[in-house]
Amino acid sequence: MRLTSQRDEFETFFLDNYDNVLRLLVVMTGSHEQATDATQEAFIRAHARWSRIRSYESPAGWVRRIAINRSRDTYRSDRRRRLRELAHSTGEPSQPSEMVESVTMALVMLEPLSPRQREVASLFYIDDRSVIEISSILGLSEGTVKSHLSEARAALRSAVDRDQVET
Repeated sequence: MRLTSQRDEFETFFLDNYDNVLRLLVVMTGSHEQATDATQEAFIRAHARWSRIRSYESPAGWVRRIAINRSRDTYRSDRRRRLRELAHSTGEPSQPSEMVESVTMALVMLEPLSPRQREVASLFYIDDRSVIEISSILGLSEGTVKSHLSEARAALRSAVDRDQVET
């Protein structure tokens, strides 16, 4: 009977949190496919460890952190692969094999940011997380989070100002 209640509890947790984590990762990565993979991997890991994770102060925070780490790993791996391919190619670099199907307004706005700034800004503005929560999720000090958030805001302000001058 206890196993069934844990299964039901995880199912409720999954249904309550999956869309939010996926949306966050789509904005952070710019790729629905990569975001889906990272989100699913995080929930699979959570399911396998649910008896322990369910007692955490923020199981959803744990899942977000795993998903973000997974997306970083994928980004680094893809980047290394592209660099190897470029180094071995004799012609022009190939065009991206697939384009992102749909781009949200948030993704367009966050594009000029560095990956770390995009992570912090996404967690703050899209996932509505506090500086303390972002610090915990990303494993950064609160001061570092505030610094990245400030730099992200400045970069966004600058991008908006440029757009206004051009129009």
